[in-house]
Amino acid sequence: MKKKFVIALLAVLINALAFAQQGPPQQLNGVPAANQLSLSNSLGLHAFPAKDQTPQQRQTDEAACYSWAKQDSGFDPIAAGSNAVASGYSAPPAASGIRGAGVGAAGGAAMGAIAGNAGKGAAIGATAGGIRGRIVQRRAQAEAQQQAQAKSQTQKAGLENFKRAFSACMEAKGYSVK
Repeated sequence: MKKKFVIALLAVLINALAFAQQGPPQQLNGVPAANQLSLSNSLGLHAFPAKDQTPQQRQTDEAACYSWAKQDSGFDPIAAGSNAVASGYSAPPAASGIRGAGVGAAGGAAMGAIAGNAGKGAAIGATAGGIRGRIVQRRAQAEAQQQAQAKSQTQKAGLENFKRAFSACMEAKGYSVK
């Protein structure tokens, strides 16, 4: 879902920037410019041109408001979206329990050799090490999940603040925004 939002937002922004530099494109990827998804729509907003602004004027206004909202809110939805996809949650390697078992077996074998039964010591050490490795893995997964949730909440708050700033700018330019 986030990836689609970022792609749509990026496509609209590129379209708006291309227009600002070269004038309105007649077609983008074979689709008439009038049928392109607007920047407002990419943000989940609907901007009605209350003063009969042309589609080209709307693109220019949206690009200007995007830039202003980014500066005013300190949040860039495109950058945040691409970072969220690039740094998405990934679980720690599943080998933690196996690695712990190996370390435990080696330690247990050494202790067992001193006590006279290296095999029994290795088995006990492997079991204890495997359990400890899984506990460490679960804690790491829980911590990574908490960090991902905190980042998600921060991004949601940043996006809402950005949308308010973008809407205020578009309304000042004569659009009705919902």
